[in-house]
Amino acid sequence: MYQCPNCSGNMKFYIPSQMLRCDYCATEMDPYAFRKEKDAEESAYFDVTIFTCPQCAGELLSTENEATAFCSFCGAANILTGRLSQEKRPVYILPFQKTKEDCKTAFSKMMKGAVYAPKELKDATHIDGFRGIYMPYWFYNIEQKGPANLKGTKTYRRGDYVITDHYNLSCDVDGEYQGIPYDGSSSFADNLSEAIAPFDLRKVKLFTPAFLSGFYADTADVEKELYRSDALDIATTKTYETLKKQPAFKGITLKEDSSNMGKAYAINSSCSSIESAMLPVWFLSYRKGDRVAYATVNGQTGKVAADLPVDPKKYLFGSLLTAIPIFVLLNLFFTVIPSVALIVSMVLAMFTLLLHKIELSQIVKRDTGEDDKGLMSKKKDFNSESSDKKKEKKSWKENKTTVIIVIFVCFRCRDFYQFRNSLRCISFRFCICTS
Repeated sequence: MYQCPNCSGNMKFYIPSQMLRCDYCATEMDPYAFRKEKDAEESAYFDVTIFTCPQCAGELLSTENEATAFCSFCGAANILTGRLSQEKRPVYILPFQKTKEDCKTAFSKMMKGAVYAPKELKDATHIDGFRGIYMPYWFYNIEQKGPANLKGTKTYRRGDYVITDHYNLSCDVDGEYQGIPYDGSSSFADNLSEAIAPFDLRKVKLFTPAFLSGFYADTADVEKELYRSDALDIATTKTYETLKKQPAFKGITLKEDSSNMGKAYAINSSCSSIESAMLPVWFLSYRKGDRVAYATVNGQTGKVAADLPVDPKKYLFGSLLTAIPIFVLLNLFFTVIPSVALIVSMVLAMFTLLLHKIELSQIVKRDTGEDDKGLMSKKKDFNSESSDKKKEKKSWKENKTTVIIVIFVCFRCRDFYQFRNSLRCISFRFCICTS
């Protein structure tokens, strides 16, 4: 909590002025000028309150001490428990540019076209549940420097012959890509983070905790190395597209390596560094039964992306309204014999089943997180830990059985020396007692 120097009121980050603003006396201060005692010290960590949901175990960071009444990730109406902690500072932060009202306006505009969405999603009270959260991102910096040796071909016709010339192309590449972003939270679905992209990263600032005042932040739980290859692929593809447009290579088709790593190696592409950052996202969760849907708004550009559920009653009613005029038109202007009607019905039924299968497949992937690289990496780590625990448990059971055998056999020993000698049966699984 940042106290106002004039009235000791709580100061929060005010989006329109991009300053810290007092709720009571309207005093404004630069986030970098306003520092707590600990903030003034050069440290790799900063003090926050971590709120944990008792239902889904999701965690939110905040510089405030006020308990939040619902979870942004699972939509559960629980009082989240808080604890003080120290978290590692990110390098950069992109402050919110869009206010909550801007966010609600953009979402309401999108919802006008969502005719089959449940009416609860269009309710003003529900829309007011948007929460500003700084989501963790990894920034990948890619360098491409040094000589590049490429192969190319040029094909042309001369008389009755098709001639292909092969070229060995050499050039010096001096390229740099700063801040290719990938979200670092397993709670933030990759498809949603990609849908609200891009952010204008030219406006990022060095991190200070004052920017978090009045907002929440998610924790980075995805390893920073996870998206290194993806960032390299993006930079490599972009460079190859640029090289193809060079006047010296005009008319020549570049022969690219079949593997992405081979293409990256050919132009000396490498990841020079990976930096942490926080980017602004307005976040809204909608819970219906066991399923949780999300709506997200880019806190800088106002771009909206949502996983909207469908109201079955609205869908059936809309289908009926569409079917009636089609049925009338077909009866008025077309005469269809039974055999043709049967064939058309079968084709339409097969087409509908195909669409149904595709839709179900996409829903399963989205709900299970199969297309979310960050979430799958966390599940893999969890399954690996569970497997190790099972192996330990199984190993303990085997040792326990062995010990029981030893105790039973050692009952036959006559003196302490022989009992001590018979302990060797723990490893060999037979008793060497001589009694």
